[in-house]
Amino acid sequence: MSTLSSSFLATLQERGFIHQATDLAALDALAAKECITAYVGYDLTADSLHIGHLVSIMMLRWMQKTGHRPITLLGGGTTRIGDPSGRDETRRMLDDEQIAVNRAGIEHTFRNFLDYDGAGRARSGAMDGQQSAMMANNAEWLDELAYIPFLRDIGRHFTINRMLTFDSVRLRLDREQPLTFLEFNYMILQAYDFMELSRRYGCRLQMGGSDQWGNIVNGVELTRRVTGQEVFGLTCPLIMTASGQKMGKSMGGAVWLNPARLSPYEYWQFWRNTEDADVVRFLKLFTELPMDEIARLEQLGGQEINEVKKVLATEATALCHGREAAELAAETARRTFEQGDMATGLPGTDIAADALAAGVPLLQALQMVGLAASNSEGRRLVRQGGARVNDERIDNEEHVVGRDDLRDGIIKLSAGKKRHAALRLV
Repeated sequence: MSTLSSSFLATLQERGFIHQATDLAALDALAAKECITAYVGYDLTADSLHIGHLVSIMMLRWMQKTGHRPITLLGGGTTRIGDPSGRDETRRMLDDEQIAVNRAGIEHTFRNFLDYDGAGRARSGAMDGQQSAMMANNAEWLDELAYIPFLRDIGRHFTINRMLTFDSVRLRLDREQPLTFLEFNYMILQAYDFMELSRRYGCRLQMGGSDQWGNIVNGVELTRRVTGQEVFGLTCPLIMTASGQKMGKSMGGAVWLNPARLSPYEYWQFWRNTEDADVVRFLKLFTELPMDEIARLEQLGGQEINEVKKVLATEATALCHGREAAELAAETARRTFEQGDMATGLPGTDIAADALAAGVPLLQALQMVGLAASNSEGRRLVRQGGARVNDERIDNEEHVVGRDDLRDGIIKLSAGKKRHAALRLV
């Protein structure tokens, strides 16, 4: 890949964000000459994003830090349909009430990564010369579309032949999985979003994961045909771990960005458990450490790699949850693993004295603190030797925890060696 002249794209290239682009040289020349506006779209399918979304969020953040204007497009309209990309089945349909709840949770996450203006969304600490980010909701224009005029003015630019070649459609059909007419329209609506953002806000670039390439190209072509505006597409790679696992999952499920879904301590632990081969790559993608500092850390080996993982965990957690929460998570981990303390910062839940006096079945306690999703999962944990109370292995599925297990007001529960939580007496 040739050397890029704009600070924005040069940063993305150096850190490993760039996968595909419609015209990288022209985009680079534009970004070097003027402030550009770009967007990434996020459907509101849950009340939190997860770290599978984090690469594109960091692209928006670097864009803002290098003097450009990011738009986070919330899919209040497209969520009602569901993106078929990467899916073997139709997404569950959500009602407007649930979509609104999901929107509130996702907006909260973005405020930690970007600086917004207007409607009370501003966040302090914007850098000199930094453009304010904005949020948009595609329900604003999609809800107003008239079906027949939309088919006539927009639908005529899409051929079934071309649409059938895109992975989101072809893979479903190859597997003989149903693809509804509703989902088939998704790529047209996403293309329309790009055109509408170009018209309203002068948006010149859509970014997203490589699985969105076909949808992005559609938007580029539609906008050029209808408005004559030259616009661009840019994708980031889908991140796989060194062991071949898709980024965004852990043994306990999705790694959520919202602290109501996953505590800062558990988020810190996820990054601390990064495979050795991934540490440097993740420092480039998921932290803002200078490249010379990353190069220095790359030289460390042996047991020192664990210290590098702690740096990764703390820096990544600081971006998502704030520096104070990251430092607390790091200190909690140090006390838990290095000193064996019953750290008060462990995630968990409170329990009343009378409930604890009566005794709580271990399987129930594991569910209360989020270490097991069900009795059957808790039983598997016990049978596999992973259930611990105050670091003592428990092999009895009928074990009951009670007041005798209290240590400094809490009972430490563990699932294996890396997942810990606490029952706290109140």
